[in-house]
Amino acid sequence: MLSGDNTRILERAACEVNNEMVINLGIGLPQLIPNFISEDSRPLIHSENGILGVGNLLPFDKSNPDCMDAGGGYVGTVPGGSFVDSAESFGFVRRGKIDISFLGAFQVSSTGDLANWHFPGARKPGMGGGLEIASCAKKIIILMKQTDKQGNSKILPECTFPLTAINCVKMIITEKAVFKVSENDLELIEMAMGQSIDKIKKATGDTFSVAKNLKEF
Repeated sequence: MLSGDNTRILERAACEVNNEMVINLGIGLPQLIPNFISEDSRPLIHSENGILGVGNLLPFDKSNPDCMDAGGGYVGTVPGGSFVDSAESFGFVRRGKIDISFLGAFQVSSTGDLANWHFPGARKPGMGGGLEIASCAKKIIILMKQTDKQGNSKILPECTFPLTAINCVKMIITEKAVFKVSENDLELIEMAMGQSIDKIKKATGDTFSVAKNLKEF
């Protein structure tokens, strides 16, 4: 069962899409976004293992066990969806056809550097398709908790973990806040109900500016 924090992140992420987009979903929390998108706003969802037209994440007993997304989750497909080989799927990515890719992260810098494939002490499974997606999607949006399990901010002036790509992240959505990212500024544009600027600074550090029209979500 999803926690309230994760539900809040996913509901806010779903607000960023519409039915004229093609989007890509990273492993973990982003895989659940389809379950939060209304039918009239549903974009065409791409999975780099070769599905264009991913549907909702499904429990095993209601799925086709041969139909999985790139994270190994069982998914449905939408009418008109198609299946291609991995080379053609990555060709789609490299040609810049992805409007938004939603990814998870271990760390994000205040200038949009992304570290999401390895952290010290863990086995190195490899970067996978993260480099191409982070480099070629028109917009990268990160979905993650504001802090790690030790309470340390995952938004830093500079990443300390190995990078996936530099200056690629345009937005960060956490359970506490939404940040707009540029090469020159990390801007707090929305905060969750019940939060305050001081609470967000306590979890993040004094690394961001505050939008004049700051909103709640």
